[in-house]
Amino acid sequence: MKLHMGKVALELGSKYLSTLREANDLLDDVAALRARMEEDGYLLIRGLHDRNEVMAGRRRLLEALAEEGQLDSGADLMEGVLKPGARGAFYGGKKAVTHGEEVLRVLEGDRVMNFFSRFLGGPARTFDYKWIRLVAKDQFTGAHYDVVYMGRGTTNLYTCWTPFGDVGLEHGPLAICVGSHQFERVKLTYGQMDVDRDHVHGWFSSDPIEIVDKFGGLWATGSFSMGDALIFSMYTLHGSFNNTTDRVRISADTRYQLASEPIDERWIGEKPTAHYGWNDPAKNVSMEEARAKWNV
Repeated sequence: MKLHMGKVALELGSKYLSTLREANDLLDDVAALRARMEEDGYLLIRGLHDRNEVMAGRRRLLEALAEEGQLDSGADLMEGVLKPGARGAFYGGKKAVTHGEEVLRVLEGDRVMNFFSRFLGGPARTFDYKWIRLVAKDQFTGAHYDVVYMGRGTTNLYTCWTPFGDVGLEHGPLAICVGSHQFERVKLTYGQMDVDRDHVHGWFSSDPIEIVDKFGGLWATGSFSMGDALIFSMYTLHGSFNNTTDRVRISADTRYQLASEPIDERWIGEKPTAHYGWNDPAKNVSMEEARAKWNV
């Protein structure tokens, strides 16, 4: 089966694309979870969240999308069927949706907060800002490190990708470049970037094959069920494949860290600052220019 990241096709089972391995067998062994994270750069945990709670969150998010007139009113709401031409949504600063009770019960509930407190070895906290993406047909995300967007606090920070719906390979699931957290040249150049300070778009590449050929690693993906979570470090290259269906793919990217460590001030408070400098046409630098300068 071929999956596309933008215009680039990867064959599942080839030297470029494999399947993610689960970490549920390690849940009772925190040291083993940390060792797996150090080895792979990610943890796939099935059923980390309560499926019924995720379902309730999905309903709230789809109701918001329906209010915008983007859903096919003739289909079941929970199917998330988009109208032709609908572009989905990004509910980054839309607190009426992202901080609704049904959504926060998943993203800040006891199950996930207890997991990160155990994994991190102390009380955990999460950013106040929430990233929720409602991805339409043909949309995807290019390969990037998260540190370039949120690296002003501790780098002992983890992203938890939570699908608010069952996600098959056809829906454009997240993909991890396994081993990319050990790409030292990339970490010491691109990984030191700050999108607001440097005015560079954050995607390192839209060509996942180029990354493997030039730096190594192996892309991995899979199908996900409501309740699953994919957790990865700030220095793990990741992106998503094209959604090839007429159904919206809904997911949240939530960040967790030790409460005792420094935090990126852009993402906390009643009204987080968020990004402010990376879309200035007068200052923008392309990633191609930046990579040429870094010689990567």
